[in-house]
Amino acid sequence: QVQLVESGGGLVQPGGSLKLSCEASRSVFDLYHIRWYRQAPGKTREYVAQITPDGRTHHKESVKGRFTVSRDNNKNAVYLEMNNLHLDDTAVYFCSAVATSGSSQYWGQGTQVTVSS
Repeated sequence: QVQLVESGGGLVQPGGSLKLSCEASRSVFDLYHIRWYRQAPGKTREYVAQITPDGRTHHKESVKGRFTVSRDNNKNAVYLEMNNLHLDDTAVYFCSAVATSGSSQYWGQGTQVTVSS
């Protein structure tokens, strides 16, 4: 069973920054693509960013230059660093592990990010 634990959400003003963490066992990061998704109130869940087992990254176009996905193998963690946050970045952010074959996907419990003045 793959377990993912997110943390780091909170309330921040527009233009501010937050760094989300996703912790799991090292084997998860070696075998799965780790993705960040978000779901805003009343909207469907959307993809935000991904990091592959070999460290390649990809970001949704609308967050490029503001969000950065990274990993720390020593801490068994993947991060989503978010800068210059906008009001419409408000959402529950989820960490997800996707098998490289695409055959399975696991989710964390989510962490709330609220951008408000």
